[in-house]
Amino acid sequence: MPRAKRGTKRRTRLKKLRERASGFVLGRNNKTARTTEAVDRAGVYAYRDRRAKKRDFRQLWIARLSAALGGNDISYSRFIGALKVAKVRLDRKVLSDIAIKDPAGFSAIVNEVRAMAPKN
Repeated sequence: MPRAKRGTKRRTRLKKLRERASGFVLGRNNKTARTTEAVDRAGVYAYRDRRAKKRDFRQLWIARLSAALGGNDISYSRFIGALKVAKVRLDRKVLSDIAIKDPAGFSAIVNEVRAMAPKN
C-alpha cells in the first residue's frame, strides 16, 4: 500500500488556517496546533462579541439619553413611557443622536412628548 502524505489538501487546509491567524504572535501564527487553538478561540470571542456589541451600544444610547433628559427635568423611564403613549416611533439610537447634535430639537421633542403624556 502506498504511503499517503496528503500533499495539496494538507497545504490548502493549513494555508486557510494561517490566513485566519495572520497578525497573531508568538507561534500562534506558524505552529499548527497553537494556531488551530488560537483561531478557534478567536472565533468564539467574535461570535460572543457580535452579540455583546448590541447590548453595549444600547447601554450607551440609554446613558446619553438619560444625561440629556436630566437637563430637561424628566427621567429616562418617564420619557420612554411618554414616547409609547404619544406613539412616537423614534428608537434610542436616533434619539441619542438628536440629543447630541441638536439639543434644541431634542428639547422640542421632549416638550411635545411631555404634553401628550398622562399626568400622574
